[in-house]
Amino acid sequence: MVQDKTGPPPTGGGTPHIPDPPTPDSGVTAADTPTLAADASAPVSDAAAAVAPVGRESGRVLMARVAAAVVGGGLLFLAFPPIDWWLAAPLGVGLIVAALYGARPRRAAWLGYLAAAVFLFPTLAWVRTIGDDVWVMLVGVESLFYAVMAALAALVFRLRLWPLWFGGLWVAMEWARGLVPIGGFPWARLAFSQGESLFTEYAALGGAPLVSFAVVLCGALLAYALLRRPAEARRAVGRLVPVAIALAVPLLTLAVPRPGDEGRSVNIGIVQGNVPGRGMYILGDEPAVVLKNHANETKKLAQAVRDGKLPKPDLVVLPENSTDIDPYQDAGARQIIDDSVKDVGVPTLVGAVVAIGDEYRATRSLVWDPVTGPGAYYDKQDLVPFGEYTPFKEIVLALWKRAGLVGRQSVAGTKPGDLKMGPVTIGAVNCYEVAYDGTVRGTVQTGATPLVVQTNNATYAESNLPPQQLAMSKLRAVEHNRAVVTAATTGISAYVTPEGKVSWRTRELVADMNVVKVPVRTQATVATQVGALPEWALALMGVAAAGVAAWRVRGKATA
Repeated sequence: MVQDKTGPPPTGGGTPHIPDPPTPDSGVTAADTPTLAADASAPVSDAAAAVAPVGRESGRVLMARVAAAVVGGGLLFLAFPPIDWWLAAPLGVGLIVAALYGARPRRAAWLGYLAAAVFLFPTLAWVRTIGDDVWVMLVGVESLFYAVMAALAALVFRLRLWPLWFGGLWVAMEWARGLVPIGGFPWARLAFSQGESLFTEYAALGGAPLVSFAVVLCGALLAYALLRRPAEARRAVGRLVPVAIALAVPLLTLAVPRPGDEGRSVNIGIVQGNVPGRGMYILGDEPAVVLKNHANETKKLAQAVRDGKLPKPDLVVLPENSTDIDPYQDAGARQIIDDSVKDVGVPTLVGAVVAIGDEYRATRSLVWDPVTGPGAYYDKQDLVPFGEYTPFKEIVLALWKRAGLVGRQSVAGTKPGDLKMGPVTIGAVNCYEVAYDGTVRGTVQTGATPLVVQTNNATYAESNLPPQQLAMSKLRAVEHNRAVVTAATTGISAYVTPEGKVSWRTRELVADMNVVKVPVRTQATVATQVGALPEWALALMGVAAAGVAAWRVRGKATA
């Protein structure tokens, strides 16, 4: 029920009333409604203080909406690595809310699409390495999810407590993005801009979805405070309360309990061998050069240990694709790997692309023992479409010549990456799949610790992909109370503590190696235990609110 907002404010405690945006039957005329930049002291309704009535907006108001959407999307980009202005995320959300608030669903949809495109084009600029056409297509498809969310948000803004419901809608949108089409694309979720911020600790309670929700809630509360009518002094609390709640959202993470050290550690050698090529042709022209680079760097690590420059490792980790030749099928490749592993003298995790029958392949994390050779392995579960396999193969290959670069089609693994190596059972995660909540969580739930991320970012070297991927590792460390060790072909290789701090990292496009002392944590966080439940609850909350709002609008239309 819409209250008469021209009368005195409600008295007493409880949650302050959050206004409904104007609707076509609100009785507000164009002459009564100011623009976004209107006099803040004008005596108008709360809802009308920001926008003109639906369907009657002036060009000035429309331009203000467009500007808010563009600046809001730009701020979201600035929150992501490598810029890492994490505070820009809630501010960007607040501006996007201001752009959508009071608009019809159709207008909100294209404003949401615009904000998403402004955000995603620079954030996903690393895709340009594959081709500008792929970049444009990916952003175009992903922006559709934001458009749908924005259209639903236009309805949700008519409910009380709409910042909560809007946050739930955002989580539902990110959930859908990570699911469809063709396996989803969970990159650029808001949580991944918060690898090291005041919001990060929410990951230990509800994973990445709760972090995204907290960021959106904070931004929406700030927008709500600004969209309210700035009434006389006795109503000042109406603006201060939502601002105070917005500020409390990130500060409350200071009270989130964190598991402590358990007194165990393991020494892990990390090898980054580098590659000769760039872009789509990272392997260069020399056969086995990637394999040789990583084998030679492993031997350098072994020599540094013998010279007393580095502590002796308990295990060594090489990157994804650290051998460009299948060691199961090529005796020479097998011998090169075996020699380097024997030299370092400890179990070594090798990244290889191996043949599966005559037609398929798998991206494999392979444990190589200095005595017994290749043994247990983990096959990558979340494959990169158009990189490791070709969706709709017959059609795509006929229309798009570049798709043929995929070669053999990869098949996905079906088991989590818990691999026994020396004194610990590591949790192997392969490159792209660090963005997938369920894959990482499933590995941790086996009891594996620490997490080891093998990655091959050579195609995207010196783009914004490597730092974005490192930010995901920071969030995963906090989410699951696990140290995360990343080995990359060209960088960024790193060690992230269970508190989400980068303790050591490499530069890009150089050969490097080190031995790091990593804590072994086994205690599970709330997020690990409850799994996807917070995401489902938050998403359902948002979608249900949109359903209620749509039902009310339909009821008014038929009354």
